[in-house]
Amino acid sequence: MSDTHGLEALQSLSSNPAPPTRERIVDAQGRAYATGKRKNAIARVWIKPGKGVITINGRDQEIYFARPVLRMMIAQPMTVSDRVGQFDIVATVEGSGLSGQAGAMRHAISKALTYYEPGLRAVLKPHGFLTRDSRIVERKKYGRAKARRSFQFSKR
Repeated sequence: MSDTHGLEALQSLSSNPAPPTRERIVDAQGRAYATGKRKNAIARVWIKPGKGVITINGRDQEIYFARPVLRMMIAQPMTVSDRVGQFDIVATVEGSGLSGQAGAMRHAISKALTYYEPGLRAVLKPHGFLTRDSRIVERKKYGRAKARRSFQFSKR
């Protein structure tokens, strides 16, 4: 009798547990909210179904991010998940430079998409859009010109 019980326990351990089912997280207006970070930039993003309009700090994305590379960067989660033109995005961004802010927006948009449609997590995760890039600027040390650079050596 103990042998069959042990066998059942082994079978239950070897069977793959079901992945956790994630719930949709939206507010009363039907928007999904997420915060993204990159370097010292923090982006707060709200997404809702719409025509694909992206507003950053009250300005259009073409005005705020003039470089096409940065606009492409914030559009990556939408293109990978095949949701281009389906969501309106409103964002507030602060800190760091434009590149860091674009990275923070990409992170926040990805998180907000997974909150709105939990099934998209499997699409976005392999591309690394849900991972917070933890690299930040190293602090300056005393006796040094910068974080690691020494002062110029003078022989005489």
